Amino acid sequence: MRDFTWKYFAATGDVDAYLLYKDMQNYYDDMRETEEETDVEELPE
Repeated sequence: MRDFTWKYFAATGDVDAYLLYKDMQNYYDDMRETEEETDVEELPE
């Protein structure tokens, strides 16, 4: 989906497509950070 929004933005210059792309990028970055925090918490001491 991110690839589509980027390609659409690159082809059309549509600002809304760019904003959607950035929102999706931030969402995936947040999910990755949450996943990393969860992995650290689950490790035995």
